[in-house]
Amino acid sequence: MNLDDTPLRAAEAAPARRSLLRAAVTGAAVTGAAVAGAGLALDVSPAAAAPPAARPRPTTATEALRALAVGNARWRAYRERHPDETPAVRQELVSGQHPFAIVLGCVDSRVPPELVFDQGLGDLLTVRSAGEVLDEAVLGSIAYGVLELDIPLVMVLGHQSCGAVRAAVEADASGGRLPAHIQYLADRIAPAIDRTTEGDARVDATIDANVRLVRSLLAAEPDLAERVADGRLAIVGARYELTSQAVRRLA
Repeated sequence: MNLDDTPLRAAEAAPARRSLLRAAVTGAAVTGAAVAGAGLALDVSPAAAAPPAARPRPTTATEALRALAVGNARWRAYRERHPDETPAVRQELVSGQHPFAIVLGCVDSRVPPELVFDQGLGDLLTVRSAGEVLDEAVLGSIAYGVLELDIPLVMVLGHQSCGAVRAAVEADASGGRLPAHIQYLADRIAPAIDRTTEGDARVDATIDANVRLVRSLLAAEPDLAERVADGRLAIVGARYELTSQAVRRLA
């Protein structure tokens, strides 16, 4: 998995907005993480995927990305360790949480981040919506992980054969309306539709374009952009392949 970050311009934080967020989500269990630097190559072979015996917590974006890459290597090699599920860890987590990365993923049942990255209790803050669509609840959850839990990495994780993206592409092509709230999802994916291709190729290209769109929207949030600019946060896009079980970075 090749994960790097593009620096983002800072913007002034909004204290009132932050206070409102803090009050609204006090006590919520969310997590996030950030990465700094560019050109970080994280292709990890299964042979190099054995974690250390202790329970170190990644504290930087580079470390967080490395942990995700190593975990994904175990997953795709069928050597999962299902870490951080012991009685000691469960007891430790009663008093608090320190997740090292936020993963915004799709609701698709085939792509649970904790399994795809072979992580355990307290390791990831996972936020999931069909097609990684953003709304205020999703934004608030991510912002809480970054601003209150000081997570250094946010990963927007799309995936091969995304049904939400396909529905949006097909509705756009036919001009039809989708049922009830599903149209809400399609409307937000629509700006990412790749109109240079057709059929399955259009769906596939739109999956990647949608990840990039969501990443750019997150990067434009002032509170998040401020942290990216000073190196405390990275927001990256990635894609999970159902056929290979591998996660790869989207530039």
